[in-house]
Amino acid sequence: MAKKKVRSVFHDLYLADRAALMEMRSLLLVGLKQWLEQADMTQAEAAKLIGVKQARVSDIKHGKISQFSLDLLVCMAARAVLQPQLKLAV
Repeated sequence: MAKKKVRSVFHDLYLADRAALMEMRSLLLVGLKQWLEQADMTQAEAAKLIGVKQARVSDIKHGKISQFSLDLLVCMAARAVLQPQLKLAV
């Protein structure tokens, strides 16, 4: 039996292209938020490491997805050594 992929709520809200973008942004934001929760550093230290201002770290912690582009999320995740990757289902 084939494993059925669970659709995110983004597919109920947006067309397929926008839903895919929002899913990627969401996954990256959640990953960064988890990293921040596990990291033994202040918001200022985390901000310096990922190359943003402390207010942006606060935005991550509060899940403010609209404040971040996909590009910025990928860059911050890479700087945090989270090894962001893209995988396509063919």
